Amino acid sequence: MPAETQPLFAAEGITKRFGGLVAVSDVSFEISRGEILGLIGPNGAGKSTIFNLISGFYRVTRGRTVFQGQDVSSLPIWKLARIGLARTFQHDSLLKGMTVRDNILVATTQFIRNPAEREKRMSETIDIMGLGEVLDEKASNLPHGHQRILSIAIAFSGRPALLCLDEPLTGFNQTEVLGGLDIIRRLREEFATTVLIVEHNMRAVMSLCDRILVLHHGKLLGSGSPEEVQNDPAIIEAYLGKSE
Repeated sequence: MPAETQPLFAAEGITKRFGGLVAVSDVSFEISRGEILGLIGPNGAGKSTIFNLISGFYRVTRGRTVFQGQDVSSLPIWKLARIGLARTFQHDSLLKGMTVRDNILVATTQFIRNPAEREKRMSETIDIMGLGEVLDEKASNLPHGHQRILSIAIAFSGRPALLCLDEPLTGFNQTEVLGGLDIIRRLREEFATTVLIVEHNMRAVMSLCDRILVLHHGKLLGSGSPEEVQNDPAIIEAYLGKSE
């Protein structure tokens, strides 16, 4: 299949066991190039496990993950980042004692050695993320919203083809949510970045995503456009319970 027509990413029957616990069971889906795909589900549905399997943080027990036509099931997280699949974490993995500028510099240096090209990449990233006014602040001194945006900047420093965002809007006020959504849309529009997002803010997910996957008890319950998902009786029941 030509590269331009094959999915950017595919999960093929992936299963993850932790001892006797099956956290994810036989889940299959694809992510198309240029898509913003949401992954939602009730607490304990397996979202974080799926995310960790996709990004190489966990190894699949059964099945496989395929990125740009290559079986990447056994690749660790740092190798996946090298070939264009990057992620953020729920709990920011920032260099808290370093400035915003140095956090972005360290991340960018992993991908670009030429000083002039590196400075250009850094400036571009800083502009997109709106971090220009806090460059000399230590990451530990930033308000929560800026720390979350900095974590996205670090993950995006390598210009990944697939950017996986793990609850990037958690703890944001409404103004910050709107700003975060604008950033994610820019990444797709200006850099053709494909995005997978796990997020509990349903209003944000519904306004941002082209398509949504719904997990329940470690299995894929349904998928579709935001409108289709919001009107699916099985999905409504999983979130709200049966009506009497």
